[in-house]
Amino acid sequence: MQEVAEMTPYQLLGGDAVLRQLVDRFYDIMYSDPRASGIRAMHAGDSTVIRDKFFDFLSGWLGGPQRFIEKYGHPMLRARHMPFAIGEDERDQWLMCMFQAMEEIPMEAALRDHLEDAFFRTADFMRNK
Repeated sequence: MQEVAEMTPYQLLGGDAVLRQLVDRFYDIMYSDPRASGIRAMHAGDSTVIRDKFFDFLSGWLGGPQRFIEKYGHPMLRARHMPFAIGEDERDQWLMCMFQAMEEIPMEAALRDHLEDAFFRTADFMRNK
């Protein structure tokens, strides 16, 4: 058995099944919570494709299979998000959806703290206005 210290966030989270739950819950919240209207407006009405892309991205970002890179190449997050006006409000709406989704997924407190910090830094890096 692999030691916990050697496990990736992807493994600590629970792999594909739990990651899919997190991604689906994130988009369910974004598409239903009025507080996320700013970022919801940036997305298509059908979230099927973006859910799969986000799942693929997070898989690799968390240390699991590099599905996104295999399918689409380097994520180039800033470049891919540049067409959208992202300020503090949009960052905070995104984080609200992600943190709420994370609250509904059982995980160790240390992993939650690590992911909240990593998601904040990444979301803040996407700001372009």
